[in-house]
Amino acid sequence: MAMSDQIKEAIETLKQTGVRITPQRHAILEYLVESMAHPTADDIYKSLEGKFPNMSVATVYNNLRVFKEVGLVKELTYGDASSRFDFVTTDHYHAICEDCGKIVDFHYPGLNEVEHLASHVTNFQVSHHRMEIYGQCPDCQKQKQH
Repeated sequence: MAMSDQIKEAIETLKQTGVRITPQRHAILEYLVESMAHPTADDIYKSLEGKFPNMSVATVYNNLRVFKEVGLVKELTYGDASSRFDFVTTDHYHAICEDCGKIVDFHYPGLNEVEHLASHVTNFQVSHHRMEIYGQCPDCQKQKQH
């Protein structure tokens, strides 16, 4: 799916839930879709403050909260202080670098069965699951070699 389609879909979702599409919201959404780096609210604010001089970090947080409530954005908390935000595409998993904190998405559809199995074995009504892979990203590996 093209990026512009993802943004269009996200905007449709917001419209259906009665959320007004302000230029700021549009810009934040666009940034989230284009940034595969799972930005913090601060990253988003810094990259957009030139375009919207009267936008505050609080504005960014409030909009992220709205996006989270309608299910467009996931908040990723990995024990460090700053939450990162991830535009929700299809189910995907995260590989996280233990040195620099970089988070990379990967897809593995085979794991959909995990929820089915878990519910079968535990009688839980499973809502979702989350898997993280930890290690060292290629950049950090290179630095160690020098």
